[in-house]
Amino acid sequence: MTSMQSAVRRRRAVAAAGAVCAGLLVLSACEKPTPLSTITVGSSSVSEEATCGGEGKGLSVADLTKCLKDKDIKSIKVDPDETVRFGVDPDIADKRWTILMNGQPLTEDSTKTYRTIPGSVFFNAQYGAQGNSTLVSIKAGNGKKGSNTVTGLWSFKLKKDA
Repeated sequence: MTSMQSAVRRRRAVAAAGAVCAGLLVLSACEKPTPLSTITVGSSSVSEEATCGGEGKGLSVADLTKCLKDKDIKSIKVDPDETVRFGVDPDIADKRWTILMNGQPLTEDSTKTYRTIPGSVFFNAQYGAQGNSTLVSIKAGNGKKGSNTVTGLWSFKLKKDA
């Protein structure tokens, strides 16, 4: 009887190992997620995968326009007296990135993984702000300084928290 139990245990172990291998095989076929971009205000933060692109290929103007109109984006409250911190994965920084406000460049392109901007900028009409919320996007380039090629867009809505 013990040799029978031992054989059953071995079969179960082999079946479990096979299931684990099959699961890993299925997972390896999944798409790799796009790099993350994060905005932090005070002790709150929000992270997002690419709203559009993010795989390193150039996006068309039509794709970018459609992407900037996307309504399904994460938001964060911003006190105008706080500093807004932008962080990107090194993969984004390597491609040179720019912060856009309502679709217009707010900063020069950079290879840093971290930038800060005063919160008041995002609600100042001088910078194109309208009302109590602003669309902010992180635009990844192709790694060439001053290039107009866009390879990814990460968008967030900043809501005024007075």
